[in-house]
Amino acid sequence: MIGRNREAYQNPLPEAYFKAYEIIKADPNHELVVLVDDNDEVLASLQLTFLQYLTNIGGVKALVENVIVRQDLHGKGMGKQLLEWAINCSKTRGAHTIQLTTNKTRPGTKTFYEKLGFHASHEGMKMSLI
Repeated sequence: MIGRNREAYQNPLPEAYFKAYEIIKADPNHELVVLVDDNDEVLASLQLTFLQYLTNIGGVKALVENVIVRQDLHGKGMGKQLLEWAINCSKTRGAHTIQLTTNKTRPGTKTFYEKLGFHASHEGMKMSLI
């Protein structure tokens, strides 16, 4: 799992997770979506953020992050359901573009996104600040 080295899987969770959740929940430019079953077990989630730009005539861009589906549920359509929701929500909010990134070590994930209509139009870059 890619996130294993950057997350703190502890019980109880570190307070930083709760603070981040409260910030996300309070900001109308963030949508945190969680699919749960009838027993409130988490099945899948994603975060959708709306970014205001000066370009595109002051347009709004939607950014999808952290699409996570429980490993035993891969291939069951939940990721597709979440992404379709994000696309429709972005259209409703008037976004001109929806974008996401995927780790280069996960070619199957890239193929999944391509089947939903995403295409690799730019080369993304990162710089770690910690």
